[in-house]
Amino acid sequence: MTVSETIAEPGAGVVTDTGPGGLRPAAEVLRPHAEDAFAHELVALAAADDRPRPARWRLSPRAVATYLLGGTLPDGTVITPKYVGPRRIVEVAVTTLATDRALLLLGVPGTAKTWLSEHLAAAVSGDSTLLVQGTAGTGEEAVRYGWNYARLLAEGPGRAALVPSPVLRAMERGATARVEELTRMPADVQDALITILSEKTLPVPELGEEVQAVLGFNLIATANDRDRGVNELSSALRRRFNTVVLPLPATAEDEVAIVARRVDQLGRSLELPAVPDGVAEIRRVVTVFRELRDGVTADGRTRLKSPSGTLSTAEAISVVTGGLALAAHFGDGVLRPSDVAAGILGAVVRDPAHDRVVWQEYLETVVRERDGWQDLYRACREVGP
Repeated sequence: MTVSETIAEPGAGVVTDTGPGGLRPAAEVLRPHAEDAFAHELVALAAADDRPRPARWRLSPRAVATYLLGGTLPDGTVITPKYVGPRRIVEVAVTTLATDRALLLLGVPGTAKTWLSEHLAAAVSGDSTLLVQGTAGTGEEAVRYGWNYARLLAEGPGRAALVPSPVLRAMERGATARVEELTRMPADVQDALITILSEKTLPVPELGEEVQAVLGFNLIATANDRDRGVNELSSALRRRFNTVVLPLPATAEDEVAIVARRVDQLGRSLELPAVPDGVAEIRRVVTVFRELRDGVTADGRTRLKSPSGTLSTAEAISVVTGGLALAAHFGDGVLRPSDVAAGILGAVVRDPAHDRVVWQEYLETVVRERDGWQDLYRACREVGP
């Protein structure tokens, strides 16, 4: 049973396992899993959902899309948007999971790949924790299985000594597994997924057995398309995925809305003192990031050099959250340019030799000359050359 299965009503009785320390209310967890943080929405959606559900799905595909994109239920329950972007992208992603093809979410850093992956798993299976984090050091056992060597030596080979991977547990339960940063994993580890995704089975030759996936099993992988050439997917593995490319926010207003919503959620989870509306500063941060990212000012009149970093929406969220903390703890409670200037500089200047020149040029030719931005110009000059 997952945590979300214990929910009776919003905010009541949600607990999370803390290991040796026992159970702790989810409200005390720094970052609750999606199925815990939005448990009341999932319960309300399930109660109102009268459409057919694929095997072992907690919600119908249409209800999953509503959970991700937001809406209002017949009983008045408001479902908050988890993803701001084209509806068709979400519909294709959800539909893919209802088939026998795995889903690959591809995009530049900061396009909400991990966020969307987590919420898809939470809505479909009620459990987003069956996760493999891809790194250069990820071993094959993280995808297939490992062994408890103490039991192996004491009892010999057997299922009791086998340590299942998150993917294997998802296969046995008919749940959704997640693989983050797939292209960061070595090629031979990636290819351990081929049999799982094509045959829906995982051989265990040491025991002369195989584990067959239960109905409802599927897999969501994410990959950064700037990592091409790191560990590119083999053609055999790529064919097993339906690839959905996640774009950057289409408009500045979309990006401002995303940043404002996530900053509000993070501020509440971190118990930061509330500050007055900071949308004006959020809009300026987003404008700076978008102009440097696109290499042109918003009015299209001035060409700009772009820094080496991605200046993603996720980084804008980080800059504004840091500014919010500064304003609340060391300022007058109002989010001001002086609260976000250092964060902007840190996000832009990653390569001191190249990015400092880019930033100086932008600061002097754009920020300094823009009406109403003199306070941001002075704040940025104060934190660094």
